[in-house]
Amino acid sequence: MSLNRWSRKLHRWGAILTAGPLLLVIATGILLQIKKEVTWVQPPTMKGTPGAANLDWNQILAATQAVPETQVTSWSDIDRLDVRPDRSLIKVQCRNRWELQLDWNTGQVLHSTYRRSDLIEMLHDGSFFGDFSKYYIFLPSGLILLGLWITGAYLWYLPFHVRGKKKRARKARDPNPRDLDAPDLDARDPDATALNARGTTGT
Repeated sequence: MSLNRWSRKLHRWGAILTAGPLLLVIATGILLQIKKEVTWVQPPTMKGTPGAANLDWNQILAATQAVPETQVTSWSDIDRLDVRPDRSLIKVQCRNRWELQLDWNTGQVLHSTYRRSDLIEMLHDGSFFGDFSKYYIFLPSGLILLGLWITGAYLWYLPFHVRGKKKRARKARDPNPRDLDAPDLDARDPDATALNARGTTGT
């Protein structure tokens, strides 16, 4: 099988096989690109009271438990804390993807909402569906996408290569194309032909 046919087959079947995963990757990638601008994806970061942090671990846990949507009963229900000293803020991200933003001086809840950006990231890399999907569906899809890029670049370059090859072949057969392609004066100008004929007769 020629490289041209192989490239076209890989391009066609690769696009079909990876259509679903790649559509998900593209859609979630667009959302992640604008997550700072779209509060539905990621909540805006608030700003607390300037000064040193006054909250201890028990106060953070108590403030989080006071919000029913977090469904927090212990530290095991909290996924991570994101401390922002420049904003005097502590973000509490719960395992059910609910996010609290606490003023690290007063413990006041500055913002409470569902955070979707982490879920979108998991959909983007396939980890949401488990390790099998991540490594045996999404990873191969990425490799096939790389193959599509390579074959697409080759198929784009191929017509230029063929035209150049034909041009070089013509030059090899015809070393002086300009001399052979030069117009014939007599064939171009009937009057010149007649004049040449009279001159020859007169001579």
